[in-house]
Amino acid sequence: MNGIGTWNLVSYLIRTLGVGGTVAATAITVGGILLCMIIPYLLGSLNFGVMISRRRFHDDVRTHGSGNAGATNMVRTYGWKAGLLTMIGDMLKAVVAVGLGYLIVGVNAQVTSDSGLAYRMVDQFGAAIAGLFVMLGHMFPVFFKFKGGKGVATSGIVIFMISPMAGAVCLLIFLVIVVGTRYVSLGSVMGLTFYPIILNAFSHAYDPPRNSTACLLSVLMAMLVVYMHRENIKRIMNRTESKISFKKKSSAKTTAETEETQA
Repeated sequence: MNGIGTWNLVSYLIRTLGVGGTVAATAITVGGILLCMIIPYLLGSLNFGVMISRRRFHDDVRTHGSGNAGATNMVRTYGWKAGLLTMIGDMLKAVVAVGLGYLIVGVNAQVTSDSGLAYRMVDQFGAAIAGLFVMLGHMFPVFFKFKGGKGVATSGIVIFMISPMAGAVCLLIFLVIVVGTRYVSLGSVMGLTFYPIILNAFSHAYDPPRNSTACLLSVLMAMLVVYMHRENIKRIMNRTESKISFKKKSSAKTTAETEETQA
């Protein structure tokens, strides 16, 4: 089994400096991993809900509705345009963060000599680390007193960038549950809860298995989203959780029935 490489900063520095197999190579690798933690966390901390509400409305969205700084509360408080801009921002920062993870640490890739079939992205270590930390930044932003959103939109993009197939299945679960129950929070929680199982299944569909680090960190991602929705879960159990309406209604009534969740 022969190795094939994709460009990444850590490998480039090790090759350029000629420090392969030394303490210096380990230090470079550790430094790359730290960058995959720090930069995505700071990117995640750029909370667009807070920034848009402050700059455009001279207000703080966290003082309204559910008290969270994500797209759902932005829609409820300031309208669909503000909510859409917030969601786009939350998604873009996940794209940048995970992309940096790929560029900094890269992927392990292998090829089987018998068939000549190349296996890429066997383990997306840097991307998986970056994805987890951009979520942490979004939920607990250092720039905004560690009070952010619930990470649904951000985690959704992370999932798609790690495994598009797993992302598609999780999205389907989300849509089926939301259409069937009208609980957006329940769809969000269930989609993320099934993510580790789905990713693990797709990972082991290959020989050798892919995404071992992403599979491990997916459990933490799911736990974080469930934790952030703990109050929604209590309301669902008590049957007091608001439901989203798919019918065209007056603005006031639609707002009253908007889901108590946070993207």
